[in-house]
Amino acid sequence: MSLLTVGLPIYNSMPYLRESVESLLAQTVSDFEILAVVDDCTDGSVEYIESVKDSRLRILRQPKSGLIPTLNRMLKEVETPWLVRQDTDDISYPSRIRTLIEGIKDNPHAGMFCSLAEYYPPKQSIGMFRCTRGTPENFRNIVGEGYLLSFCHSSVALNVEKTLSLGGYRNLKHAEDADLWWRMALQYDIHLLNEALVGYRHHSTQSTTHGTEQQTAYALFIQYLLLSHLWSLPAQPWDCVKEVLGGLVSKKDARSKELIREVNINLSNHQYIKAVESFARSFAASPSYLIGRIKDEFLPGVSIVNGVSPKLFLERKHELWPDPVVLMENPSL
Repeated sequence: MSLLTVGLPIYNSMPYLRESVESLLAQTVSDFEILAVVDDCTDGSVEYIESVKDSRLRILRQPKSGLIPTLNRMLKEVETPWLVRQDTDDISYPSRIRTLIEGIKDNPHAGMFCSLAEYYPPKQSIGMFRCTRGTPENFRNIVGEGYLLSFCHSSVALNVEKTLSLGGYRNLKHAEDADLWWRMALQYDIHLLNEALVGYRHHSTQSTTHGTEQQTAYALFIQYLLLSHLWSLPAQPWDCVKEVLGGLVSKKDARSKELIREVNINLSNHQYIKAVESFARSFAASPSYLIGRIKDEFLPGVSIVNGVSPKLFLERKHELWPDPVVLMENPSL
């Protein structure tokens, strides 16, 4: 039996699906499976994936369910010990699967592997995906201090049994990956393969391109869930805390981040003047954020984390954890 399966969640994935699949078929090793779960497409994705003639490919079709149910279905349907994530607008570089197999054989008891990822196409984009670097112990310590890990979702390989033991992906909009990372880091080892094995594509139709301020608030909700776990406090639902968490979001930083994405989108469309304008507007929106992002690019390390200082949560503790009995029993909070 193969060691791993690459999972492709397909929903209206053209025109990038073809290149994504071809990157898998061009791997330097062939001993792996491909599981494509088609989520009620209407754009030609079904016709393309069904035209691929490869014995390793298994196709499942389903009514429209959304990404998180699709990812959890993959975990239940996969027939190998490991599930490799790949979004259908991203690319696996030729040595990715071979490197993953070698890593798994060296660390068979790990819960998760991830790698670096560069923005794609490399000649029409600049920079690397912002990724936390370090050892399994570093990652566990970061989470234990109340911060979130930053990994490219498409760079990850999950031990299926261990991921299911954690409950799989939870239904947390736009942040299901960061939520899984902290739960994984506290229970099992996460190993970083310190090379770029994935090309991560920025384009105007992906969900992360717009609404950065809202997505940042969602990420803070994941940090809130982590802190609730670490401090043994009952977490409230999103709707009860979204206004408080929204108040912790730096609108200037969120705008600067959104404009950085625009730089690569414009570059990939050969709109170089617009790319320069987006870079200048990003700096104007938040010089400190852009400078920090440049430092992360050239001086990467374990300092790359997501979230804000846990102290900011403590300053709003009566709004985030309003149960007076709980707070009285935890006088240090």
